[in-house]
Amino acid sequence: KAFGHRPERRYQWRPIAAGAAAAARGDEEAGLVVGGGGSAAFPVVLVQIPMYNEREVYKLSIGAACALEWPSDRVVIQVLDDSTDPAVKVRMQSIHPSIHPSSTHNKWAIKKKDLVEIECQRWKGKGVNIKYEVRGNRKGYKAGALKEGLKHDYVQECEFIAMFDADFQPESDFLLRTVPFLVHNPDIALVQTRWKFVNSDECLLTRFQEMSLDYHFKFEQEAGSIVYSFFGFNGTAGVWRISAIDDAGGWKDRTTVEDMDLAVRTALKGWKFVYVGAVKVRSELPSTFKAYRFQQHRWSCGPANLFKKMLVEILESKKVSFWSKLHLLYDFFFVGKIAAHTVTFIYYCFAIPLSVFFPEIQIPLWGVVYVPTVITLCKALGSPSSFHLVILWVLFENVMSLHRIRAAITGLLDAGRVNEWVVTEKLGDANKTKPATEVLDAVKVIDVELTTPLVPKLKKRRIRLWDKYNCSEIFVGTCIVICGFYDLFYANKGYYIYLFIQGLAFLVVGFEYIGIRPP
Repeated sequence: KAFGHRPERRYQWRPIAAGAAAAARGDEEAGLVVGGGGSAAFPVVLVQIPMYNEREVYKLSIGAACALEWPSDRVVIQVLDDSTDPAVKVRMQSIHPSIHPSSTHNKWAIKKKDLVEIECQRWKGKGVNIKYEVRGNRKGYKAGALKEGLKHDYVQECEFIAMFDADFQPESDFLLRTVPFLVHNPDIALVQTRWKFVNSDECLLTRFQEMSLDYHFKFEQEAGSIVYSFFGFNGTAGVWRISAIDDAGGWKDRTTVEDMDLAVRTALKGWKFVYVGAVKVRSELPSTFKAYRFQQHRWSCGPANLFKKMLVEILESKKVSFWSKLHLLYDFFFVGKIAAHTVTFIYYCFAIPLSVFFPEIQIPLWGVVYVPTVITLCKALGSPSSFHLVILWVLFENVMSLHRIRAAITGLLDAGRVNEWVVTEKLGDANKTKPATEVLDAVKVIDVELTTPLVPKLKKRRIRLWDKYNCSEIFVGTCIVICGFYDLFYANKGYYIYLFIQGLAFLVVGFEYIGIRPP
């Protein structure tokens, strides 16, 4: 960054010609006169939005995708809806203004899936080339939906795919800033952009997530791109070359990290990736701890399982060098996805606490304080505005290492919850980033309320203690606090200050006093 190694300098990147740019804004006549290219200068782009029961955010993502600056005849918006939610009541006046508010027809029972279809039809009525696609089952989850979406005839005309999850809202110039990399560099398969979080200040949990993801994007993704090395696809906010996807064998649903799977197979075919950190796409962080745990299980279990399944394939690859294989296997997979969680938990939450019971074990001060402090400060540079939270963040990351190491072991052993896919819950917090009037102008809000259940209401089941709390975190936290008391009264090694606050962090998470309570 200090030497100005921006992607625009290292790769060929030229903005769309003046005539084409005019066409992108909808001025077709100006586009045909100025520059002579018009919309024909644009490649055909498919914008995919996979979603599953996204009642809170589906309008935002569809609206943002339909507002992208690109000629209407050169872009296809494809909404892949796997929703299975029950029926709701909708005020029909919000869909058909001609209906009087007091009319008996003003309310109409409708499935949540149909709400998405109605929204797509509304944009289609405005001239947007949008397709609403459903399938008969959820086989393969997100990978299955994306794979099925590429089978439609109209996709054959598309060269590139822009992918956005249901809570992602790209800026209107997203395609204008990313697609030129693919147009002018035929060896690039993927342009990955950065995530921007609309609810990072909602609670301490979202602040911690922002710090971790800022480090991931600013350092891990940026470094991989700058040195022309491999870095993973984040599953959304990226643009793919369709021919590269086909060359890699398409989407596969053998793991819960279909995005990483595709990226690794594409890299083994010799394709390049570029990360453009200057382009940011708004998204929502999970603000409940339950949703965050499910997400982290998938993000930790999936890579470990993929590492096991692709080890031989990576070693046998002929199109990448030995050093590229070493980087992929050792740096990316083994260290980044397995060893990091293992070392963090075993060292900070097992070895140090247990050492107080053995006087002959003396951990050097540099191993307890100096090196961890330097590493922590370096990682915290990714989020300068949250630097004052760095100690709390480290304690929280140590707690989460317990959950991640269990997920990684599950993935390596290919057992238990290895293929569990729980969609991350979105609460629609993206609405808070804009004034209500602006949101209403952009997308007319449908008044939604739950209708009478389609099945008799079930009796409330008594929640068991081990379902209500996170017992593993409570157990580990209690053990660490006990070690702290032993060190304070008997061992006198001076570890008790750290042990007390780390044990307390485990207990806080164990009793779920972090994040917000869902409505």
